[in-house]
Amino acid sequence: MMMGHSCPCSCSPFVPRTSITCPLCSPFPLALEPQGGLEVPVGSSERGGKSQCNSRHPHSSLDAAIQFLEHIGTDLGLTCQKVEEHWTYPPFEAVKDSQGNIYARGAQDMKCVSIQYLEAIRRLKAEGKCFARTIHLTFVPDEEVGGHKGMEMFVQRPEFKALNVGFALDEGLASPSDTFSVFYGEKSPWWIKVKCMGSPGHGSRFISSTAAEKLHKVISSFLAFRESEKQRLKSDSSLTLGDVTSLNLTMLEGGVSFNVVPSEMAAGFDIRIPPTMDLKAFEEKIAAWCRDAGDGVTYEFLQKCMDQHITSTEESNPWWKAFSGVCRDLKLQLKLEIFPAATDSRYIRAAGHPAIGFSPMNRTPVLLHDHNEFLNEQVFLRGIEIYACLLPALASVPPLPSEG
Repeated sequence: MMMGHSCPCSCSPFVPRTSITCPLCSPFPLALEPQGGLEVPVGSSERGGKSQCNSRHPHSSLDAAIQFLEHIGTDLGLTCQKVEEHWTYPPFEAVKDSQGNIYARGAQDMKCVSIQYLEAIRRLKAEGKCFARTIHLTFVPDEEVGGHKGMEMFVQRPEFKALNVGFALDEGLASPSDTFSVFYGEKSPWWIKVKCMGSPGHGSRFISSTAAEKLHKVISSFLAFRESEKQRLKSDSSLTLGDVTSLNLTMLEGGVSFNVVPSEMAAGFDIRIPPTMDLKAFEEKIAAWCRDAGDGVTYEFLQKCMDQHITSTEESNPWWKAFSGVCRDLKLQLKLEIFPAATDSRYIRAAGHPAIGFSPMNRTPVLLHDHNEFLNEQVFLRGIEIYACLLPALASVPPLPSEG
């Protein structure tokens, strides 16, 4: 059995990825999930006349990384300023306020679940528990950038196949209400770049068939669809964000000078498509939008996930029966959803293994990747108790016919 997926460090944006290598991001180390936010602590050293950062755990230090960068700046005659904008408390100090809220980068995504897994395992081992199935805890890199050099590769490797995975737990999201969000599938992420070629010329003239005019038509078509999905979500209270297609214009390219009409312009779109959408029909819609914009309009995919596997939440599924049974016993209110973004569990499902996304964080505002990310200590501790009940149930599911 397998619990989790991505690198818990996710190489924090506060540390330059080009100059510091996180040892947890080395190819497929054994450990547990999670993704975004465990900062990369490092130490510095001089070797062969070159400054280096030593990020070898467990003897690493974020302060040393900062000192290293300040040292480089000082050598260049530059002033250095550390900025922790918009945070009530320093984001890497894990300050607990009088309400028991622990403020820290990664408190919700995903230091919380990684530590909860480990502490639940600690309890079970201290109690001398032994189960019919093996519990594997894995850390895998690059989830935040698509997982293409992480879980997508890992599921193809012999090391993964040797785990003999039957079921996987992965990350979920916080829930502001009393309910716990449980994700049995997720959207297919498509990143599309639309390029428009048109007539160039001087900025003082009315030139026909410009790249900008074509791009305007493309953007209008994309955003009209976006508005229709937005209204569909707004008008139907039974729908969640995971049930509709989200679409956002995220990049614009073009132009060389204010007085030159460019011959080429481009737009980038981030689209997240639910499993209920016909992917082939949707791509045909995109192609039609581009054709309608005029000649010289093309599109390319920078990411195109076509997998639409979901995990059954019927009682006939032994894994779901074990999971939901524990939740009933603990009187947890569950809300079943399609994950609105993307996690590494899509690669696990695509490999033929059922997976559930679950982070036991109810009564908590969704603040992943946000300023003042926090998790209340009581919610955190309750999560350990929940996993200490879930893991034995899942690890005790008897052999299934499909497992040979």
